[in-house]
Amino acid sequence: MTRQSRTSPASSERSLHQAYDTALLDLDGVVYAGGEAIAYAVESLAAARSDGMHLAYVTNNALRTPDAVAEHLGELGIPTEAGEVITSAQAVARLIAEQVAPGSKVLVIGGEGLRVALRERGLVPVDSAEEEGLAAVVQGYGGPDLAWGRFAEASYAINRGVPWYASNTDLTIPGARGIAPGNGAAVEVVRIATGAEPQVAGKPLPPMHRETVLRTGAKRPLVVGDRLDTDIEGAFNGEVDSLLVLTGVTDAKQLVRAEPRHRPTYVDRDLRGLLTGQPEVAADGAGFRCGGWTAVARDGVLELRGEDADPVDGLRALCAAAWTAAGDGVCGLDAEKALARLGL
Repeated sequence: MTRQSRTSPASSERSLHQAYDTALLDLDGVVYAGGEAIAYAVESLAAARSDGMHLAYVTNNALRTPDAVAEHLGELGIPTEAGEVITSAQAVARLIAEQVAPGSKVLVIGGEGLRVALRERGLVPVDSAEEEGLAAVVQGYGGPDLAWGRFAEASYAINRGVPWYASNTDLTIPGARGIAPGNGAAVEVVRIATGAEPQVAGKPLPPMHRETVLRTGAKRPLVVGDRLDTDIEGAFNGEVDSLLVLTGVTDAKQLVRAEPRHRPTYVDRDLRGLLTGQPEVAADGAGFRCGGWTAVARDGVLELRGEDADPVDGLRALCAAAWTAAGDGVCGLDAEKALARLGL
């Protein structure tokens, strides 16, 4: 697919929760981290919902069932129905069901979320590579206590030619104590042992976007996420707008250096950005101005002028200068001093 490269964060006179009918919200790093609500998430989502925006929670984490996720969100003060939760486990289960016979046995390397999703599609989850008539292997995040032997079990089956599927390939997952290995790291273990490549369903790939649209019926969705390589790229692939929040994996330096498919439509500090418009980033001579900041690309360096202004406006201006200079590539300009001024 060919799409025009974004060279600047977009503006919006209307608040985002009024401009879009449905927010497709990532969970880890956006709504909560390590099981605890991220600052301003609960009240921001409540305000968006009360003003008519539909909320759906779209997660690559295949460990928990939609019921469990909805219960957890309710405990955090975000009333949620299970039908409002879409997981990569559901997306990969649909993908498998389209390629194997009804009632087929599937070796599960992961948690309960995968098992429930497979049963929903009429498939039979099993635990051993020695099961007679095994039709597929599926791998999803199983939590920090997933036994190493499960990877061996997957490898035995895959090395015999059993088709391999993965819910997602996120290399990391945010938690209360920091960034931890995600399902993508576990997938790499099995890839090394087998030399095989799995079919992957989760963000940023089309099966996850299809699952989300089928389950939400969104007409004008806004993807809200913290990861460039899953949430934002998934929005790009699905040709829908996106909001990156700076509460999870992606930092300001990564955003400035984003390649075209990883450039979000909007950028904000946290979920309060749903309830506001987005300021204009305007060309200003040789640079780009947003709020009280002006960013300029000069002599291999990104310079930032301004003070006592919202640092996120400064980041938006820097993104415009960097993305314009990079075009369809990755910005190689030195942005260290400029980013240091923002403290993001």
